[in-house]
Amino acid sequence: MNKLSMTRRAFVTSASAAGLVGVSGLAMPYYSRASQRPAFTHGVQSGDVDATSGMVWTRTDRPSRVMFEVSSTENFTDAVRLAPLDTSPASDYTVKRLLTDLASDQDIFYRMTAADLADINAVSEPITGRFRTAPASRRDIKFAWSGDTAGQGWGIDETGMKTYATIGKHTPDFFLHSGDTIYADGAMKDEVDLPGGGKWKNVVLIDGKRKVAETLDEYRDQWKYNMMDKNVLGLSAICPTFYQWDDHEVLNNWSDSKNLSADNRYTEKSIHVLAARAARAFHEMTTIRYEPSEPGRVYRKIAYGPLLDVFFLDMRSYRGPNGPDMQDEMTPQSRMLGEQQTKWLKRELANSKATWKIIAADMPLGLVVWDDAAKKAGAEAVSNGDNGPAKGRELEIADLLRFIKNAGISNTVWLTADVHYTAAHYYNPDKAQFQDFNPFWEFVSGPIHAGTFGPNDFDMTFGPELKFIKAPTAEQGQNLPPSAGLQFFGLVDINGASEQMTVRLMDRDDNELYKVTLDPVRSA
Repeated sequence: MNKLSMTRRAFVTSASAAGLVGVSGLAMPYYSRASQRPAFTHGVQSGDVDATSGMVWTRTDRPSRVMFEVSSTENFTDAVRLAPLDTSPASDYTVKRLLTDLASDQDIFYRMTAADLADINAVSEPITGRFRTAPASRRDIKFAWSGDTAGQGWGIDETGMKTYATIGKHTPDFFLHSGDTIYADGAMKDEVDLPGGGKWKNVVLIDGKRKVAETLDEYRDQWKYNMMDKNVLGLSAICPTFYQWDDHEVLNNWSDSKNLSADNRYTEKSIHVLAARAARAFHEMTTIRYEPSEPGRVYRKIAYGPLLDVFFLDMRSYRGPNGPDMQDEMTPQSRMLGEQQTKWLKRELANSKATWKIIAADMPLGLVVWDDAAKKAGAEAVSNGDNGPAKGRELEIADLLRFIKNAGISNTVWLTADVHYTAAHYYNPDKAQFQDFNPFWEFVSGPIHAGTFGPNDFDMTFGPELKFIKAPTAEQGQNLPPSAGLQFFGLVDINGASEQMTVRLMDRDDNELYKVTLDPVRSA
C-alpha cells in the first residue's frame, strides 16, 4: 500500500469536521437523513487488530447492502473494493467483517456505503474510520485501558463521556475495554440528585435504558445507548477497541447459578436465557472476533508484534457459583476460569515469543469483592478475604502462577478494572501466604464513565503491596458521579528500542496520577 497522506492526529480532526461526532455530548447523524436513503445509525468501530487483519463494524437503519473499501490513504486513491455484505433484522442491521491481507505497521482507512435492499439505487453517504495494524518489527507501542461504561445511572449528560475523548487525544494504537462495557441491569432516570445539591441530567434516554434488560432488543439497546455519545463515537472512529466482558453485560454478579427468583425487576427468571441474549447482543454490537471452535467465546489472544501479546480472560462464563469459596481442593465449583480456558492460557503463555505478556483480567486478583457487599459475604472475585493459604478460586490462580514460574515465562503484567477506582499493585511472594510464584504487577483502572467506589480490602494470599491508589475518601462517600472527576484510565507505552514498559494511571482531565517504568527480564 502507498505511504500515508495524513497523520492519525490529522484524521481525528478530519473525522470530527466530517460529522462523525456531534455537539453537546450527543452523537449527531452523519448526514441529512432523507427518508429514501439508508443511514448509518451508530458510527463505525474497529477491533481485534493484529499485524495483518482487523475487524470493522457498522449499523444501518434498514436492510441494506453495505459496500466496503480499504485503503492506506485518507483520500482512498488506492482503495481496494471488497465484496458487499447485507444487513438484516436478524442481527439488528449490524454488520462486521474481518479485513485481511493488510500490511503490518500501516494506517488503514476503511469506508462503508449502504444501498437500500428494497431500492438498490438509494445509496447512503459514506462513513469512514481508521486503525493501525500491529508492527512486524520492534517499534514504540501505546495503548489505553479502562472499564465500566454508563453504570449506576450516570448516563450521557451535556458533557458526554469525557474520558473517551481524553483517551482519544493520546491516539493510542488500541483501547482495551476491561469489562462492564454496558450496564444491562442499570436502569436510568432523566435526573439524579447529586451529593451536596444539584442534579445530574441524562440529556437523552431510550426506552431500553429505563428498565433492566431482559429481551434481546433491550440488551441491544444498552450498546446503542452508549454509541449515542459523541466521545464514544469519536474514539471508535480512530482507535480499535479490544473488548472483554464482566458481569454487567448480563446483570450484577452473574454466574451460571445466579438465582433471580427474588429479584422483582426481572420477569424473565432464567439466568441462562438472559445470558444467551446478552451474549448475542455482545457479539453483534462489538468487533470481537469469531472463534469457530467455540462460537461466542470471549477469551482469546491478540498478537501485537514482537513486543506484545494480549491475553483476554473470561472470568464469568465458566465460573462456579459465588459463595464462601473456602474449598481446600480445586473442583469445577471452585473454578473461575474453568479447566479448558486455563489449559489454553498456560499453553499460549508458554508459546508466546513476545517480550511482554499482558493478561487482561475482568477482576483484580488480590482485592476482596463481596457478592453481598452489605453483609460482606460470598466471594465474587478471586480472593475469599481470609488472608490465608490458597483456597477456593485462589487455588486456580495459585496453580497458574506456579506454572508461569516453573515454565520460565517472564514479563507478565495484569491489567484490570471492575472496582471503580485506580491502583497499582505489586505481588510479592515474600509477603504472601502462597509463595510459589515470581513477583508481578497488576494495574487497576476505571471507571471510564460510571459511579466511583472503593477502596477495597486486600487479601494477602498472593502478597499484594499497594504502590498507588486513587479512590473516594470517606468524606466524599460512594457512587460519585463522573462530574466529580474520579474517572480513570491507564496508558501503557512500550519503547521499541529499550523494550521497557511504562504504565501511567490517568484521570479524565488527563492528569498523570502515577507512573512506573518496568524493565523486561531478558531470556538467558
